[in-house]
Amino acid sequence: MDFSQTLNTTYTKLRDQLGKTNRDYIWRKNQLLALKAMLEENDHEINEALWLDLHKSRFESEASEQGVVLSEINFALENLADWMNPQSAATPLYNQMGKSHVRYEPIGLTLIIGAWNYSINLLLAPLASAIAGGNAAILKPSEISAHTAKVIAKLVPKYLDPNSFAVIEGGAEETGMLLEKPFDLIFFTGSSNVGKIVLARAAPNLTPVVLELGGKSPAYVDKNTNIKITARRIAWGKFLNAGQTCVAPDYVLIDPTVKTEFLSEMKKVIIEFYGENPEASADYCRIINEKNFSRLQGLMEGTELIHGGIFKKENLFISPTIVLASTDSKIMQEEIFGPILPVLEIESMEKAIAFINQRPKPLALYVYTHDEKVVESFEKETSSGSMCVNDNVIHMPMTSLPFGGVGASGMGNYHGIYGFKTFTHAKGVLDKSFQPDISVRYPPYSNRKEKVLGWLME
Repeated sequence: MDFSQTLNTTYTKLRDQLGKTNRDYIWRKNQLLALKAMLEENDHEINEALWLDLHKSRFESEASEQGVVLSEINFALENLADWMNPQSAATPLYNQMGKSHVRYEPIGLTLIIGAWNYSINLLLAPLASAIAGGNAAILKPSEISAHTAKVIAKLVPKYLDPNSFAVIEGGAEETGMLLEKPFDLIFFTGSSNVGKIVLARAAPNLTPVVLELGGKSPAYVDKNTNIKITARRIAWGKFLNAGQTCVAPDYVLIDPTVKTEFLSEMKKVIIEFYGENPEASADYCRIINEKNFSRLQGLMEGTELIHGGIFKKENLFISPTIVLASTDSKIMQEEIFGPILPVLEIESMEKAIAFINQRPKPLALYVYTHDEKVVESFEKETSSGSMCVNDNVIHMPMTSLPFGGVGASGMGNYHGIYGFKTFTHAKGVLDKSFQPDISVRYPPYSNRKEKVLGWLME
């Protein structure tokens, strides 16, 4: 059976089963528990695949991959019954006697397209939200993280309801064929360029789309900050997964008076984290493939090297690297998505805000300062998918906050109840008595009826 036949068979099966499977609370709970068991019982195999794909350490995998999904599952299990309950709504005077509520009903058959950089997290965390919402889903793992994709394709059918969930493997051509199908929702995580293609392909079917993209997430370092901790946290967030993180600090805007101290601390902490020879560190990842390696190497043009700068194509190693850059540098023209951190001087908070606002809206924005007025200014005067003060990246897995982009960095959000709402339709329901049946609504109309109507609608 060729891919087209396999896809048609899988799609038709899941579509046909939509009305036949009772996706009530018990079903959703059991599927969430099955997904949890899949991760816990195959932890070693998953970690091994992540190591082969990205040289990702067990600790980093547990913290940024399986751990995030498990947190999402546990939070959904704790709150699912409340989320599924109809939510009461106010009923205006003109609809008395009546009662109103909102019921969150399943969207239907969804397509979840994952990304290679966090191939477990960015595929299965949305799946947890889809399950909580009572949906069926086709999962499309990234073919670039090939080892993890194979593990997911093997495990999902063993643990989850085969009438509701399936994994489709393949590359760009296969993804294109998937996008021709009329899904009820498409959830895509990846680059802005591919996101545009997904959005365009969804349009003929009027399929709603959630796009989790990226962009150049800035970090502003104020003169009034704790430089040592700021350096530690930026280094951690930037070089986690070798910089291949959608919310990694893409560049630093820094007050000139603290630049020298910041660069000195950054050098120290990189050595503390990964040793004098990061290539030998078991805690430092590799670039996913040669294409991305070459792209990153090209971004060094027109920068001043401060630290690192070691590129070894034979094992896709790029050392943690810091450069000085200008606004015209090539590295400032696109999302870096790698372990190179450009640092730019900025004279004031006001100029930093203006600099950020002149560019596409980022997925995340980071501000390091003791000054609450600086924090307030950034929060009120800039727009970003999310904002984090005195830290970075660590906000992303929080189940209490929505995670998603704005403008060029994406549309829609998920995590916790926000994911549940993304994967459901909020259906408004008015349940009204036959009495009283006020005549003011019915023709023929008069001045008196118009006055009564105005009073009823106040």
